[in-house]
Amino acid sequence: MGKDYIHILNEIKSRVVSARIQAARSINKGLLKLYWDIGEIIVNRQLQHGWGLRVVERLAVDLTETFKGFDGFSSNNLWRIRNFYLAYKNSPKLAQLVQEIPWGQNIAILQMVKDLEEREYYIRETVKMGWSRNVLLNQIKAGAYRYRKAIPKQHNFPKALPEHLAEQADESLKSVYNLDFLDIAKPVLERELERRLVEKVKRFMLELGKGFSFIGNQYRLVLKDNEYFVDLLFYNRILKSLVAIELKTGKFEIEYTAKMDFYLDLLNEQVRLEDENPSIGIILCVKKDSVIVEYAMRRAINPMGVAEYKLTNHPPKELKALLPTEREMKAQLQTEI
Repeated sequence: MGKDYIHILNEIKSRVVSARIQAARSINKGLLKLYWDIGEIIVNRQLQHGWGLRVVERLAVDLTETFKGFDGFSSNNLWRIRNFYLAYKNSPKLAQLVQEIPWGQNIAILQMVKDLEEREYYIRETVKMGWSRNVLLNQIKAGAYRYRKAIPKQHNFPKALPEHLAEQADESLKSVYNLDFLDIAKPVLERELERRLVEKVKRFMLELGKGFSFIGNQYRLVLKDNEYFVDLLFYNRILKSLVAIELKTGKFEIEYTAKMDFYLDLLNEQVRLEDENPSIGIILCVKKDSVIVEYAMRRAINPMGVAEYKLTNHPPKELKALLPTEREMKAQLQTEI
């Protein structure tokens, strides 16, 4: 059998995983549609008959008795369902979009975010990035939306890349990266920061966005008798580009772009394949002055961006009370994708 068997086995495995994902999404959509309908019924009947708050408590008792073993009809969850419908009933676009993410993520957004535009941002990012509930909580707590609005992306992609690729590269870059998952409470050396990122590289790739594959850290490049090392090297399947990341534990300095330019030249000449697009660089630093970055970018030849990163604490324990319990989530047949 040999290689042919391995190929068939991997193909079947891929089909099974894909089918499971599709099944989970189908279950999630069905559950969200059910909750939407229940919320609509409760709200409309309260308006028509002038029913007060007690009707929700009565429904919780009767539905739980009828559907024993299913915790989705608890009093707390029925209130969430009612508020869920009220929050989006006047926004057809969001009413459709919320069905794409699990119930736990919906509740986190509903209860932690009040602005409708901000809610839309977190819903769309959860759909696009596949954020789990914990990742979403960290993103909200770190103020991902706020930083996106307040801190513009800075890069030279329009100058250094073809138009279609520049747009894709812009989508792949953030203005601020949240590294809360590293559990770092105080400044550390760059090598320590790199070590922790490598230890949790899967989580870091989720923060980077879609399409990233990890190649290695301290990636060795050689020019004549000299050795140079890229902190972190990734490949982005969507961009079809190598992505070099340099980590800086202080503020941005002008010379960083020159160093990145040099690394990208070597990657393009020594590592990049013929059918791949130009290599891209990301300089991650604690703080940057937008004016200084702008001037530095004028001299950069290869495509690169400069972004900040935040080392934040974990969400406070009281936030757990806002979310469905583990028992409720299992009962609702949810799978975090």
